[in-house]
Amino acid sequence: MKPIVVEPGPQLPPEALRYLEHARVEKRLAARTLTLYTLDLQRLVAFAAGVDLPLLRLQSAHIRRFVAQMHAGGRSGRGIALILSGWRGFFTWAARQGLVAHNPVQDVRAPKAPKPLPKTLGVDDAVRLAEHAATRADPWLEARDAAMVELLYGCGLRVGELVGLDLVPSPAAHSQGRGWIDLQAHEAHVFGKGSKRRSLPVGQAAARALAHWLALREQPFGGAAAARLDGALFLGRRGARITAQTVWLRLRQRSQGAGLTTPVHPHMLRHSFASHLLQSSGDLRAVQELLGHASITTTQVYTRLDFQHLAKVYDQAHPRARKKPES
Repeated sequence: MKPIVVEPGPQLPPEALRYLEHARVEKRLAARTLTLYTLDLQRLVAFAAGVDLPLLRLQSAHIRRFVAQMHAGGRSGRGIALILSGWRGFFTWAARQGLVAHNPVQDVRAPKAPKPLPKTLGVDDAVRLAEHAATRADPWLEARDAAMVELLYGCGLRVGELVGLDLVPSPAAHSQGRGWIDLQAHEAHVFGKGSKRRSLPVGQAAARALAHWLALREQPFGGAAAARLDGALFLGRRGARITAQTVWLRLRQRSQGAGLTTPVHPHMLRHSFASHLLQSSGDLRAVQELLGHASITTTQVYTRLDFQHLAKVYDQAHPRARKKPES
């Protein structure tokens, strides 16, 4: 780990030095943590000097002003939260020592960091991944992996829902929250978060991939061995239900084989399913139901993705999207 270099800063007052000694001796904090605490206190002393107040006279309004200054200066919400944590520790100690009447940092919170947008594939890349046929691949593995990709992208399944699918419904599967595929009805029945059941349409491409996989599923285990197979839809080489880790690994390998620049993981296909469906239909409620979200607020993140797509199309296509440079 790269060492932290403490730049020359404001001289710390005695109470701050006493706190750092307390942290070193009594709390036995690591040297790196002590260095960070020192930097945070130097920053606070500099802020206090800017409002002509000693460190122990600062109030919550001053701390909020300092937070606003750091945020305006480009510091992230996470970074500010860490600094506030150091300041809060100092004032908690000072209150126990009777140096301050209350902790001015106690109710101050860092700005919320914007939630990153879900990572999705473009439509062309998603289709390329789904239609990719690996050369010199084991036909059994290829059929299984193709069916998994079609369900992840075509139905928006979570990886836990995928590996939990059984061939047929059963009371035991129901009690354990496992779903099943009804290929004749072109439906997938899954149990999502909170054991909430939902039914999903299985498209033609996914149905074809599943039919091909089911024709090969028992092939390596022929004869009496087939009767001892796990009832799972997707099996590993030993005839047991595959794990989520296996899906992650196989999907990464398949995306590399398909020539995609981004390593694909299962939830990326779920995000792509939702984003592409919303782009085409504009029906947020339907996407919410298909994803199994309890609140539409969770689904609304895909409207931000959709707006980005629309903005890109506008910038590229509309004659008034870009101002001509002034001569």
